[in-house]
Amino acid sequence: MKKFKIPLIKSTFYKEEETKKRLIEFIKSAPKLSMGKYVFKFEKEFAKWQGRKYGVMVNSGSSANLVLLQALKNLGFIKEGDFIAFSAVTWSTNVFPIIQLKFKPIPIDPEINTLNISSQQLEKTYKKTKFKVLFLTNLLGFCDDIISIKEFTEKHKIIFIEDNCESLGSEYNEIKLGNFGLASTFSFYVGHHLSTIEGGMILTDNFDLYEMLKIVRNHGWARDLSKITKYRLRKKFKIDKFYELYTFYDLGYNLRPTEIQGFLGLSQLKFLPEIIQKRERNFLKMAVLYENKNFIPLSLNGLTRISNFGFPFIVKDQKIYRNLINFLLKKGIETRPLVGGNMTFQPFWKKYIKKQHQLPNAKFLHYRCFYIGNNPEMTEEDIKYVIKTVDSFFKK
Repeated sequence: MKKFKIPLIKSTFYKEEETKKRLIEFIKSAPKLSMGKYVFKFEKEFAKWQGRKYGVMVNSGSSANLVLLQALKNLGFIKEGDFIAFSAVTWSTNVFPIIQLKFKPIPIDPEINTLNISSQQLEKTYKKTKFKVLFLTNLLGFCDDIISIKEFTEKHKIIFIEDNCESLGSEYNEIKLGNFGLASTFSFYVGHHLSTIEGGMILTDNFDLYEMLKIVRNHGWARDLSKITKYRLRKKFKIDKFYELYTFYDLGYNLRPTEIQGFLGLSQLKFLPEIIQKRERNFLKMAVLYENKNFIPLSLNGLTRISNFGFPFIVKDQKIYRNLINFLLKKGIETRPLVGGNMTFQPFWKKYIKKQHQLPNAKFLHYRCFYIGNNPEMTEEDIKYVIKTVDSFFKK
């Protein structure tokens, strides 16, 4: 009998052998490997694919979150002490820069059956605390009523930004997630939809923000900016030609990617439609498991394409939740908690924020939701094995 192993990640890249061969040739022939023309080309091509005007690549999705918030601060869109609301169930580095840059984090409880925050939860939180920014996470390839969320933020002049690291290619009402806010962040970490090993991107349609993002990414200087922006800065600060390349205009970091990441991004981008199609296919086939009365089924209302990152199980009973996880692991099916779970349960929150928030849905999901891998290399046999294994647990 064949022994199955269903990991979260099967390989570093889609079409790994082909990609590695091309990567070796690139490294051998490239005149330089620090950030250059391949990164800039990937920024343009990825932004075009997503349907955004501008893209700024950085060394990780986590850095993308930091760069975006720092850029908004540098531009004066937000200031220290402003409240920034975020999805309570998310990843740590969505919350870290809020704290690091001296903003005040406000968690919003998600809906259990979508894993994401809704306009109702948004409004409920806003009535208690008038936050300046909404940093929304589109979790696992899903969202809630994001059009209503966008309308609410516009009505109340809230800056709306999206973390779309787990939802590349998903669409709500035929609009790609990551295209609803002022800007959005993406991750190209191994196992995400598009892998450059490590890497991230910020997309926006706002030119001033785009220029500031490049300043923040690259030491605070102006080397990558447009000619007109460079001219304006030189004139404003009276910088002569000799000092131009070593003038630092605002707060920044060195979070640049390499040409290797740019090359990999371009190589993988051509496979992206196929990757998304296979992730959606896998999810829809495994979704038959939601007919089991022990699970809370996901609400997929409004989602016209589901580029699923990982297949989630929301388990009604705590004992079944633990036993099912252990059973799947024994059967070779890798599992994970729901991303980072409820952020207010994490040690860093208790150390730096301390304030407790009533987040019943986030608490429920923290202890009752886990996911298994969904990747484009899953076979029909793999999917049948997952379904059969879960069914066999309940038969026993």
